[in-house]
Amino acid sequence: MLVLGIETSCDETGIALYDTERGLLSHALHSQIKMHAEYGGVVPELASRDHIRRVLPLTTKVLKDAGVTLDDLDAIAYTQGPGLSGALLVGTSVAEALAFSLDIPTIGVHHLEGHLLAPLLEKNPPQFPFVALLVSGGHTQLMRVSGIGQYELLGDTLDDAAGEAFDKTAKLIGLEYPGGPAVSKLAEQGRPGRYKLPRPMLKSGNLDFSFSGLKTAVLTAVTAAPMDDDARADLAYAFQEAVVEVLTAKCVTALNQTGLKRLIVSGGVGANRRLRESLGQAAKKDNFDVSYPRLEFCTDNGAMIAFAGAMRLNHAPPGDHAFTIRPRWDLAELTAPRSPP
Repeated sequence: MLVLGIETSCDETGIALYDTERGLLSHALHSQIKMHAEYGGVVPELASRDHIRRVLPLTTKVLKDAGVTLDDLDAIAYTQGPGLSGALLVGTSVAEALAFSLDIPTIGVHHLEGHLLAPLLEKNPPQFPFVALLVSGGHTQLMRVSGIGQYELLGDTLDDAAGEAFDKTAKLIGLEYPGGPAVSKLAEQGRPGRYKLPRPMLKSGNLDFSFSGLKTAVLTAVTAAPMDDDARADLAYAFQEAVVEVLTAKCVTALNQTGLKRLIVSGGVGANRRLRESLGQAAKKDNFDVSYPRLEFCTDNGAMIAFAGAMRLNHAPPGDHAFTIRPRWDLAELTAPRSPP
């Protein structure tokens, strides 16, 4: 089965082709970072308009790169939610209209399920069951994953997610958008010991997260005294260490509580070098395996949508080609695909 994947949930247009027998054939991505940087964050209307300009040329490109045509497609998967309403409508309308014209099925994919399953695109994919840390945008969650659609929420963010805290900290210390990578880069120049920041909910006794207090602690440090370049780097270092320590500790606790020995980490923060280093050290100490998507698939992309759609399409009822989006959509609402009759 050859599946075209379309991702337009926020500020990146991702298109990919996944074949259930041959694997990922081609993928392309256009990022809107430069456009939104002028405004210090994503402007939804501009994001939607840019998706309109990019989605068809990128689709043409991935088809050409894979050496196939529209007539070779068996199905189309697209991000149905969660995300920005206007941006989701672009991908949904293109997917449904194209599929209707080709008389092939579509399937709406949950954006976070795409991230969750992205590590399975690698050559040696992790086997079910495993614990998943989802650190994407406004989401920081721990899930027990027993199979496709079999997701048990173990812990969730109560306020700011890790990615949001990175972005807000970047603004507080005067870094440009996008904030997360900028904080991580600056932290590499920082030194330990200058700032002592809290580790929110580190000893809460549960697997939930809260990073709003950490952001407030950064604000307090920024306003306490004028900051030079060294101070900003040291504060970025202290902030990143606090986030990484909490994420690592919660992951280890989740593995211990579930009795599992496999961890996957997905989402934009999953590309953080320090987090990968910390989890690698914990894996050696506590004897568990940790897997990630390749770096280019940590952020939003069409490959994860094409793959997630392909995993569900065999057992999914055919859609009616309605332009239905779900800007707010809890991952726990998903169910396992029905077994074939």
